[in-house]
Amino acid sequence: MLPESLEEFVGQEEILGPGRPLRRLIEEARLVSLILYGPPGTGKTALARIIASRMGQRFVHLNAVTAGVKEIREVVRYSRTERPILFVDEIHRFNRVQQDALLPHVESGDLILIGASTENPFFALVPPLASRSIVFEFKPLSEEQVLIILRRAVVSPKGLGEYHLQVEDGVLEFIASASRGDARKALNMLELLFLTAYNEDSEVIRLRLEDARQVLRERSLYYDTQTHYDLASALQKSMRGSDPDATVYWLARMLEAGEDPLFIARRIVVCAAEDVGNADPQALLVAVAAMTATEKIGLPEARIPLTQAALYVATAPKSNSTIKAIEAATRSVREEPLLEVPAHLKDSHYRGAERLGRGKGYLYPHNYPGHYVQQPYLPEERHFYEPSSEGYEEVIKKLLNKRRSTER
Repeated sequence: MLPESLEEFVGQEEILGPGRPLRRLIEEARLVSLILYGPPGTGKTALARIIASRMGQRFVHLNAVTAGVKEIREVVRYSRTERPILFVDEIHRFNRVQQDALLPHVESGDLILIGASTENPFFALVPPLASRSIVFEFKPLSEEQVLIILRRAVVSPKGLGEYHLQVEDGVLEFIASASRGDARKALNMLELLFLTAYNEDSEVIRLRLEDARQVLRERSLYYDTQTHYDLASALQKSMRGSDPDATVYWLARMLEAGEDPLFIARRIVVCAAEDVGNADPQALLVAVAAMTATEKIGLPEARIPLTQAALYVATAPKSNSTIKAIEAATRSVREEPLLEVPAHLKDSHYRGAERLGRGKGYLYPHNYPGHYVQQPYLPEERHFYEPSSEGYEEVIKKLLNKRRSTER
């Protein structure tokens, strides 16, 4: 069911629609090295074959899982007399040596590289190779686009068109939904359903919705390295943005995809400290408790304390004063002259400390009203922590302002 022309190709209108950049490159035969990046089943390999067909050039297909430097050198041998198109499927699996072997020939234009990758090429490829190729990102197909492909497969002689099929209402829609935008997976599902229903003695083969639900019960979620980080980012930004519904959705996505629950727990703990902080000190306690519970009880029950903690952080008052304070203090340590520890704050618990004046003049705060006494803790005045007016930090802010005003 691979499309044989751009007119048959379904999806990726943002880059392949009329007048779009990649379509213009193909139609005008001005092809350069390309990296096609995106989830499985979105048309990367199909498009590479269409390009090769239109260009009329030698097309060499390598799979990075099985190919090595030897195969690359064999392709390079062709490039001395002709300019082949080298299609490398799963190019992110090439190691640095293999990628470096390609680089001079891509640079010189002796061969045209088309790499297909499910991993972000700016992470997976060596920078010189990524920078010398145009990267086009492929998106998951919509359910409507997958339906177009499934309907073709049912009637096309290349697909199941030679059989007398009766497809019950909702079957193709169910497969399109279960495929999650992966056309290859959708076609595999259709074929599996057909094979379980096939009876050579029957004149009509019925594809029923009930059978589809039984055969295709499990839905797998695409989850590569980039998706892992994208979902983690979405979860933390949703908690920071105080959106509990988005928070619990991204959490569910990660859990359903098989993410390590302790990784999720660590993200929640970080968010509790970084984005809530002292506006609600309880948030960090809840997050750490959820992490401990996750470690002790594991999934599936651990999803409950994880959800409780994520929702608590999402709905808590927000302040980033904590991280701003440590970043300001760190900049001071790195960029400004280091401050000497005042003598009255130095350790005085060793023999001879008194003779050196260590601890002399230190005022023990608990001996004073309110357990506070004014004395210098830095040799010069510097302020790093500026509490917000949110939640409990409003109380801290008033207290600090009062104390700082009396110190001047």
